[in-house]
Amino acid sequence: MLLSVAAWFAIFSAYEREPRARQLAQTLASVANLTRVTLLSAREDARIGVLLELSDREGIHIYPAEPSDHVVPLPADPFLLSVQEHVRESLGPRTRLSLRRNNEDGLFVSFRISDEDDDEFWVVLPRDRIERRFSLGWIGWGIAALFLSLVGAWLIVFRITRPLRLLAIAARKVGAGQTPPLLEEAGPDEVATVARAFNQMNSALERLDQDRALILAGISHDLRTPLTRLRMGIEMTGDEAMREGMCADIEDMDSTISQFLDFARADGGEAVADIIPAELVGDIAAQYKRRQQPVIVRWLDDARPSEAPSISEIAVPPAPTWGMDTRLKARPKSLRRALTNLIDNALRYAPGSPVTLECELRSGEMVFAVVDRGPGIPPGDVDRVKRPFTRLDNARSNVTGAGLGLAIVERVAQNHQGRFDLLQNPGGGLRAEIALPM
Repeated sequence: MLLSVAAWFAIFSAYEREPRARQLAQTLASVANLTRVTLLSAREDARIGVLLELSDREGIHIYPAEPSDHVVPLPADPFLLSVQEHVRESLGPRTRLSLRRNNEDGLFVSFRISDEDDDEFWVVLPRDRIERRFSLGWIGWGIAALFLSLVGAWLIVFRITRPLRLLAIAARKVGAGQTPPLLEEAGPDEVATVARAFNQMNSALERLDQDRALILAGISHDLRTPLTRLRMGIEMTGDEAMREGMCADIEDMDSTISQFLDFARADGGEAVADIIPAELVGDIAAQYKRRQQPVIVRWLDDARPSEAPSISEIAVPPAPTWGMDTRLKARPKSLRRALTNLIDNALRYAPGSPVTLECELRSGEMVFAVVDRGPGIPPGDVDRVKRPFTRLDNARSNVTGAGLGLAIVERVAQNHQGRFDLLQNPGGGLRAEIALPM
């Protein structure tokens, strides 16, 4: 915007220069002609008085030109060169102009009494006749023009960037699994086209979520109902070994269906609520206590961790103050599903070893960690195992399942704008961390 104002000023100066040069040239020619006529009409003995009167009244001085005069040529200024050209058109090609003669500043214009007369004179005008003065009015108009230009530019930029800013906010909400409101399809054509396309995409995603919820409900009914009837029939068989094996297969099938449903469901439709970390951890620990699957709970802070109980201790240690006072905004069911997935994996892949659930307030993040003493995951495979339907060929994947457990945890962490890390436990095994922003 400043460049445009500067360009406007340069263009204005260029177009205004020629009329001003012509006007000044006419003034100089008129003064020279008037002086010449005055000298011609005056008696020789009265010319000195006439020259003194011109000097007193008009500030015009007349000097005879001498061969020894030191005359400084005009600088290469477009305005002055244009003035000189117009003056020579009026007074003749022998006319000279200068801004300095014999160390005296002024606007010097040469002239002769007659074309046949070789006597040359200098008529001198004050230099301020050619210097353009900028009054306070010009400065005020310039400031006003600059201010109006900046206001206009701000309005234009605001009109263009506001829809883009709303579009960026809506895109972040879509990335977080939320459904943003429809955008206004107004503004410039390009911005309106982008907003219209985004609204169409958002509506399509919303319909897709609704269809997905309907399909999930159908899967849950159409697959689990036959499995339930099949299990009831198997319970009536007399072969205990066959009954136990078939029941185990049905449980594996039901677990696989649950993983598919959890992965497809993610956080769809669940509202964000305030969660008390101590209550969440306590409920999960109590759930595994009822199953006779002990999970050790540890509370940590930046200063010191709580003492870890032995594996035979099922009771949850008292939570620190921050564990009860802190409120974490999250989707309760999704976060609980992610933590139980990690604990189930640890119990399944590291049987007989202690499984620890840690909770820590670390640098503005709530960190939940599940630690086991199993075979762990090679560092080079950490990113790969987070992908859906991925299972390693080592002892840690020598179990049943669809390979969706860690993918579910990864999606839950992303939907909470958090992160999911798989780390090597210093004492051996795996440390799985879910870090959520407070």
